[in-house]
Amino acid sequence: MTDEQIKQAIIGIISDIAPDEDTSNIDPAIRLREQMDLDSMDFLDIVMELRKRYGVHVPDTDYMELASLDSCVNYLRGKMAGKQLVS
Repeated sequence: MTDEQIKQAIIGIISDIAPDEDTSNIDPAIRLREQMDLDSMDFLDIVMELRKRYGVHVPDTDYMELASLDSCVNYLRGKMAGKQLVS
């Protein structure tokens, strides 16, 4: 998966979990929870969807690596290599 596809995957998951959130203007450098009304349960749902859709396990010790869209891409790049974007 390319970096752009990883971003699309994360935005797609967020859109499914929080359909009322506007994901069109996400600043990739700013923490997602500062830009959107995502609570801790939403965040856990994002982690669970990564596992369900892409088979990516994120241990709780690594949750902070998923704070912003950029950090998500950096963390997931190796874990999502060779995977296909789920639409």
